[in-house]
Amino acid sequence: MPRPLCASWRASLLATLWVVLSSPGGTPSADAGGQKPPMVAAAANLNFALKEIAEQFARDRGTRVEVVFGASGTLARQIQEGAPFELFLAADEEFPNRLATAGLTRDAGVVYASGRLVLFAPNGSPLAVDEELEGLTQLVKSGRIARFAMANPDVAPYGKAAEAVLRRRGLWDAIRPTLVLGDTIAQAAQFATTGNATGALIAYSTVLSPGFAARGRYAVVPDRDHPPLRQRMVLLSRAGGVASQFYDYMRGDAARAILTKHGYGTPQ
Repeated sequence: MPRPLCASWRASLLATLWVVLSSPGGTPSADAGGQKPPMVAAAANLNFALKEIAEQFARDRGTRVEVVFGASGTLARQIQEGAPFELFLAADEEFPNRLATAGLTRDAGVVYASGRLVLFAPNGSPLAVDEELEGLTQLVKSGRIARFAMANPDVAPYGKAAEAVLRRRGLWDAIRPTLVLGDTIAQAAQFATTGNATGALIAYSTVLSPGFAARGRYAVVPDRDHPPLRQRMVLLSRAGGVASQFYDYMRGDAARAILTKHGYGTPQ
């Protein structure tokens, strides 16, 4: 039996970036048979790719989903508190595994994509970007980092990966006082492009989004510098037929092609 929605879930959902993909006007609408589209919880790094996939799914299958974007940790907490999601696409494996252990999913789910981090410098920044972070190291040593943006590692897997990169390069302690933490990787990217940060560690998929690359320079961080960003999805216990269809669609050729276009690796 579904848990009753508690006040803390309602409050936290209001703070979550959410985008409805259920109708052209942005207002949830019923599909054939009068059913509301299922709610899908998705990590914020998927913002552009998943919109495209959901639109293609609607064209191919004639049915829709409603997608809510947020930090994986925040979404997982909302699910534990009774939020009516039917499918969870996380930015890591840890949060889906926690839900599976708690008995809130159908099974362990599958890895649907792997992500990458980039070091980004907005136009006008003195930061020289390179994959080994040598430019960032020099800027930190010279005390010329005013603010540095990344996602909050407590709730966002890409933030956790960014912390691992900075620790590996011996920069964590020195750069920590300058950190500007976004609740999601999308918010961290916003900080980096609005003059609020000298640089940022953000998702590769974000810099590949329309118009973003023109806002600055970036270098892809080697995978070896952080734990793998394997992104797992799980069907939740309440999942219905349409959510199951979308889960299967995410593993198909059309969705995989879109994910690849947006900079993700996909399982073979």
